[in-house]
Amino acid sequence: MSQQPTLKKEVARWHDFQPSLVEDELVVEEPLEIRVGGQSLIVVMRTPGHDFDLVAGFLYTEGLIKSADEIGTIAYCEDVEQVDLQNVINVNLTNGWDPESQVGWQRNFHANSSCGLCGKMTIESVQQEIPPIESSLRINPAILYGLGEQLRSAQSVFEATGGLHAAGLFNATGEMQIIREDIGRHNAVDKVVGQALLAEMFPLDRHVLMVSGRLSFEIVQKALFARIPAVVAVSAGSTLAVDLAQESQMTLIGFTRGKSMTVYSCPERIG
Repeated sequence: MSQQPTLKKEVARWHDFQPSLVEDELVVEEPLEIRVGGQSLIVVMRTPGHDFDLVAGFLYTEGLIKSADEIGTIAYCEDVEQVDLQNVINVNLTNGWDPESQVGWQRNFHANSSCGLCGKMTIESVQQEIPPIESSLRINPAILYGLGEQLRSAQSVFEATGGLHAAGLFNATGEMQIIREDIGRHNAVDKVVGQALLAEMFPLDRHVLMVSGRLSFEIVQKALFARIPAVVAVSAGSTLAVDLAQESQMTLIGFTRGKSMTVYSCPERIG
């Protein structure tokens, strides 16, 4: 297994009716097992790179930790066999949470991290954990129109492979603070949130999150946990994502292309 985000593979590339063998650069996809207190929590498929950010962000956006202070240690496991040592991470938490001591954690965890439970019940379950967003953020449309180009120009691995999603965190004046890439759009968001958490950048109530793909319920949920008041994407929002954003007083914007955009919720922050 490789810890590089890309690998070269021989492929057949066709032009008209003539194939030729060439080397192509592909994005790496590998499993990462996250353990808490030595107990396996979940295996996620991700692109190697910024793994500690991913783990910290995942724990935060799933509600297992409330601050970086609750992470005691985070390290690659050294006692695993027959797998790459850098594909298993163990976290020791200082808040007392561990899989063995939490009755029913698997049910609650999977309800949060998947879209298996959809509709109003899912939105209400999220809101029981996290209140609606309060933010004085107001952002000029011209700034929003410029975020996509900034994100795209900073995607170095996408430039090489064409196969990665990206998430970027911007301040109120449109300056990029963090960018992370991953084969999973939700992983890219977790990496951004995790880096902001570990770098002590919280609160994020005057920041904007931009994602390279569509706006799913999961993306909005993670931004809500991070208290990010505005989420922007180059593609569409789903019905459940829009419902959660509206209920949570989050500004949700899709189809930001050129000088046009679709505002799904809380348009009063734009102007």
